[in-house]
Amino acid sequence: MKALVLGTLLVSGFLRAESTPPKALLILSKSDKTLAIVDPASLKVLARMPSGPDPHEVVASTDGRLAFVSNYGGGAYNTITVIDLVEQKTLRAVDLGALRGPHGLDFAGGKVWFTAEAAKAIGSYDPATQKIDWVLGTGQNRTHMIVVSEDLKRLITSNVSSATMTFIEQTAGRGGQRDWNETVVPVGRGAEGFDLSPDGKELWAANAQDGTISILDLAGKKVVQTLAADVTSANRLKFTPDGKRVLVSTLNGPNVSVFDSATRAPVKRVKVGRGAAGIQMNPDSPIAYVACTPDDYVVLIDLKSLEVTGHIDAGKQPDGMAWAVRR
Repeated sequence: MKALVLGTLLVSGFLRAESTPPKALLILSKSDKTLAIVDPASLKVLARMPSGPDPHEVVASTDGRLAFVSNYGGGAYNTITVIDLVEQKTLRAVDLGALRGPHGLDFAGGKVWFTAEAAKAIGSYDPATQKIDWVLGTGQNRTHMIVVSEDLKRLITSNVSSATMTFIEQTAGRGGQRDWNETVVPVGRGAEGFDLSPDGKELWAANAQDGTISILDLAGKKVVQTLAADVTSANRLKFTPDGKRVLVSTLNGPNVSVFDSATRAPVKRVKVGRGAAGIQMNPDSPIAYVACTPDDYVVLIDLKSLEVTGHIDAGKQPDGMAWAVRR
């Protein structure tokens, strides 16, 4: 009887083994179309749930109870999948209508903020009302990633095919209504992965086609330096939590490139596999997690030694990652 029950669970492909810990690492598998919940202490996959088609990015709610997954498809899809991390089950798919190609995600002010690449737009979804409550056009090609400030007054997007970054800032409109100013800043070709320095002074954007990194002054909203970084096919860029170093992954290269944020100089190229995509930092430990999509694993990089210290097998073609912290 036990063998029969176990076999049934394995055939279903979604085995709930253990409860979700207070702090969990979320990892998407593009080929398996799943979201894995991983215990960062043991590196064990605790559960896997359906993520919807072509999952690319994931973000968790502030209370750590829900995950939201963008179903991208290069514009073929128009849904965001909602997953209950406590019950470990997929709840629903949010239909975005004409807002096709959702990709970049952020969670702020109790809402999910997303890019809609094929619609040249961004929007917000309110989980409380289960409605899209705001949409704004960018006028840029392939608006891909998004970062939203905690006070909701500034949004920044990367626009891959337009080779630009867009700064979207809240201003007072007619009758006291909220309005927005957009500042478009040219950067390098293929600008995609970007991050803000922890001190809030700089933005670094990796330009996949040029192989360069554009460094922008956030206050002035302008490029102040372009690094000949040799990061062709760059996918993601992340600052370490202390702001001292910057990591860049490349889809078609074997290394993660590490730069000193103060001197702008390369520090090391860490060999991780045949290519890499998503990067996630551990806010409590000097560890970076890098999704090696072609190799079907996620590596752990010790940020002190800059050596690979472990692997996580969370599904085929891992990509987007996020932290879910229960509050």
